[in-house]
Amino acid sequence: MNYVIIGGDAAGMSAAMQIIRNDKEAKVTVLESGTYYSYAQCGLPYLLSGVVGEQDDLVARDVETFRQKHGIDARVNHTVTSIDTQNKTVSGEDFTVQYDKLLVATGARPIVPKWNGFELGRIHTLKTIPDALRIMENLTDEVKHVTIVGGGYIGLEVAENIVMTGRKVTLVNRSERLGAGFEKSMSKLIQDEAETHGVELMLGEEVHSFKGNQDGNVTEVSTTSRTIQTDMVIAAVGVTPNTDFLSGSGIHLSEKEAIKVNAYLETNVPDIYAAGDCATQYHRLKQKDDFLPLGTHANKQGRLAGLNMIGNARPFQGVVGTAIMQFFDLTLAKTGLNSAEAQDLGFPCAISETETSTSAAYHPNAERINSLLVYHGDTEQVLGGQFIGKTGVDKRVDVLATALYYKVTMEEIENLDLSYAPPYNSVWDPLQQTARRR
Repeated sequence: MNYVIIGGDAAGMSAAMQIIRNDKEAKVTVLESGTYYSYAQCGLPYLLSGVVGEQDDLVARDVETFRQKHGIDARVNHTVTSIDTQNKTVSGEDFTVQYDKLLVATGARPIVPKWNGFELGRIHTLKTIPDALRIMENLTDEVKHVTIVGGGYIGLEVAENIVMTGRKVTLVNRSERLGAGFEKSMSKLIQDEAETHGVELMLGEEVHSFKGNQDGNVTEVSTTSRTIQTDMVIAAVGVTPNTDFLSGSGIHLSEKEAIKVNAYLETNVPDIYAAGDCATQYHRLKQKDDFLPLGTHANKQGRLAGLNMIGNARPFQGVVGTAIMQFFDLTLAKTGLNSAEAQDLGFPCAISETETSTSAAYHPNAERINSLLVYHGDTEQVLGGQFIGKTGVDKRVDVLATALYYKVTMEEIENLDLSYAPPYNSVWDPLQQTARRR
């Protein structure tokens, strides 16, 4: 059986490993458009500041490991440009490969609006190790000011790590709020943290164009209301699935151009599967397919796709939309739906919000934590939650993510038997205190 995988990162190699571990006769070919296999894209911002010392620290397994240890035909610089579903082949500029079963795991790429001047030097996006290396190469002593475009997770992480290098940062965001998906009150905490650490914020502003000097490097960013003098630009306004090459294949795509898959990661075309940032994910609360490109989903979907391709049927159980990040001294986390998403689905939602302590108030470890729950106004089913604080955020968001998986109510949150000792918690956990305030 010839298994072909397009894409050599999280989803693709998770699938490849499941295939070779469970089918000793399998022939696995992986076609990767770049040169790096199985690396941690989420760690790239930390490479810029030196928190992560070397790019190789982000590589879980290099291409030679897959070739020599696992017997995978792992190819680099192989960009697939078309799929022939009738003859079951995939092709690129100078190659054609036959498949019996195919997995598309091509990931996503940064969105780049049609900005005039984007081709200038020292204007970057950040999605791959080569992207990060180009930014680091350009971060010379003469680069004193960096403009970040976008206030979502990547934009915030890049802003923090550039500040850590001692440079001035201006963050331009089209939305009036930082942190995509956070409620207004929680976004204000993110904004305050950014300003505390010297990040200049331009909210509700759109970038129009860039201008450069005689050397071809960017020097100006023109926005809705002003011109920013800058030495570098890093754009982080979102990603879009790498699915352009599927045109004419007959494979169905979502409105956001992600590949539509069922619970078994199958597309509508026989023997073709998809997983990771190029595919849809079933959202358990929305009860429909969504597009939430995260490494956790890519690894899970890839693993299950590999098992399904060899006949070990395992459905993907879906997501609830959990995410967490560090931003200077704070941890920001969310799971489930925010109020806008709930209202779009027609739910009569309500919000309960508290500022409490992560441990007994009298204990020296005590830190403040802001907690917010979104719940159904009639049934009191919990629909989502958000947490911001210096410590204890990860614990609360993961407890709530588990609860959301099983569709609990606000009262059932109150009834949870959660751990307590003065250094770790108050007798009522912040999550439970927030549920009680409804």
